[in-house]
This record gives sequence, C-alpha cells and structure tokens, in this order.
Amino acid sequence: MSSRPGAEVRPCPRRGLSRVEAAIYLGCSPSKFDELRKDGRVGPARLIDGRKVWDVRELDLAFEALPVESNDSAEDWNVAV
Repeated sequence: MSSRPGAEVRPCPRRGLSRVEAAIYLGCSPSKFDELRKDGRVGPARLIDGRKVWDVRELDLAFEALPVESNDSAEDWNVAV
C-alpha cells in the first residue's frame, strides 16, 4: 500500500478538458487551438462556474470536420529524402 493518498486510484477519463488539454487532445499547440476557436473550427467552451472546459465529444466532431490531405500532398515529404 502506498503512503500517498489516492495513489492506488487510476486516473479517470474526463469529458471536460482545459484549453491546454483540449489542444493536446487535438494534437496542436494552445496558440493553434486559439486560432481554431477564433475561426470557428472549434466550438465554444462549456462553463463550470467560471472555469472553461471543452467537451471531448465536441472536440471529436471538430477534429472529424478537419480536411483530409490529398494523396498528392501525402507523398510530398518523400521528395526531400
């Protein structure tokens, strides 16, 4: 048994993520996340009292709405090799 309280408890997946966590979830930086918010590609936050959190389900929808690269651009990285 550990001496730290709660050390045996596994982390619980959360539905609401902070701005930084939401950016990490989408695979981008917080500043890019802010750009996505400004141009409407990511929706508004939910509020827990005064704290802003982003719903992972809504982040999933925003991610799925992002464009998929074409086959031509997928091969561009090979040119420099």
